[in-house]
Amino acid sequence: MERKRIAVLFGGASSEYEVSLQSAYAVMTHIDTRKYEILPIGIAKNGAWYLYRGELSDIPGDNWFVKNKCVPVAVSPDKSLHGILLLKEDGAEEISLDGALPILHGKNGEDGTVQGVLELADIPVIGCNTMSSAVCMDKETAHRLARACGVKTAQSYTVSEDDKQNSEQIEAYGEMLRYPLFVKPLRAGSSFGITKVSGKGELHAAVEHAFAYDSEVILEEMIEGFEVGCAILGTNKLIVGEVDEIELSEGFFDYTEKYTLKSSQIHVPARISEEKAREIKDAALRIYRGLGCSYFARVDMFLTPEGEIYFNEVNTIPGFTAHSRYPNMMKAAGISFEEILSRLLEM
Repeated sequence: MERKRIAVLFGGASSEYEVSLQSAYAVMTHIDTRKYEILPIGIAKNGAWYLYRGELSDIPGDNWFVKNKCVPVAVSPDKSLHGILLLKEDGAEEISLDGALPILHGKNGEDGTVQGVLELADIPVIGCNTMSSAVCMDKETAHRLARACGVKTAQSYTVSEDDKQNSEQIEAYGEMLRYPLFVKPLRAGSSFGITKVSGKGELHAAVEHAFAYDSEVILEEMIEGFEVGCAILGTNKLIVGEVDEIELSEGFFDYTEKYTLKSSQIHVPARISEEKAREIKDAALRIYRGLGCSYFARVDMFLTPEGEIYFNEVNTIPGFTAHSRYPNMMKAAGISFEEILSRLLEM
């Protein structure tokens, strides 16, 4: 049986570069290589693409970028090839692909930019498409669509770079939302650039911090309660993992806490009633469909003390190590890490 050739993209010009290395390594070492030929394509922090020909074990520690193990790569504009060009010293070599699996977190990877490049080359994207990726990454747009799907969202206001000098307006937003509130980059992942603001005196510094990660910033009402997540797999027929719950002892689930769990715990399944879990799954499915997701995504929501469900965000390329939330939610539903990947590639 001829193996299908799949490119796995890792790294990226993103603040989540290091997380991508961990996720991509886990993915590539759990794919059935009897059925699939894996082409690891590393994207350096400066955005350059390389076909990596070294040991996969050198990827997690960021030791993959070695000159004699990396060949510069470009996506071919020839749709009939649906593949890549190896840019060798003696000329270009064409390689066709059966698909590409981006394991790129955050900006320049999860926001539709890479997906658009692949789609222009007619390379099948294993994951959310260009439009869905862009929509989910934009918090304001995603919230509007979630409301249209009948799911509640936090009240929020968006500030552009042109508006950020208008301190009176920003302070007015803060007063309308009431403190504490959250200030976030409009398009960023893994909680980079997010600040929990307790009062007006902290607001402007938080806005400046968020602008370091994006050209627009969102001020968002704080929802009382705890975060729950829902892993979804599929495009037509959908599989839903068990709902998980984040238990925090202090602060919020920021980047450091997500990857150290120093003061938090993740419970799978969540410590909620079966009826409430069904409600959360139903809301997640409506959002997944409404925002045009495909293949896989994790829908994050808040559950209030009154039992109300509020949409938070969709991660179109969630963390994908064997210990990440998405695989663990699927594992609790009886689907192993290897089976997740098998189903994705078979789609």
